[in-house]
Amino acid sequence: MPIALYMDQHVPRAITIGLRVRNVDVLTAAEDDASALADPDLLDRASLRRRVLFSQDDDLLAEASRRQTGGIPFAGVIYAHQLRVSIGACVHDLELIATAGEPDDLRNRVLFLPL
Repeated sequence: MPIALYMDQHVPRAITIGLRVRNVDVLTAAEDDASALADPDLLDRASLRRRVLFSQDDDLLAEASRRQTGGIPFAGVIYAHQLRVSIGACVHDLELIATAGEPDDLRNRVLFLPL
């Protein structure tokens, strides 16, 4: 089963569009009326939707680490620093992860882009 992605509010629209053109299952926080949620609630929302959260927000890394340390389950986080990876590279790597991976591959894990 492919990995479904959940884009936080900091992700450029071009990444979401690029993934959709490639038939990747993507839901944005804005589309889910979750743009105003705090990071812990956003990660809960993505997990509830059985989607891996993609973010370029450093604060989400801290939340994911807190959950890993505390044994609190979450669907997974994929992180890319805004200045260290291009939009095209994000689209490429996220498409690869979404189509070749399984949801259990990222459960309770943080994956950093570029691959």
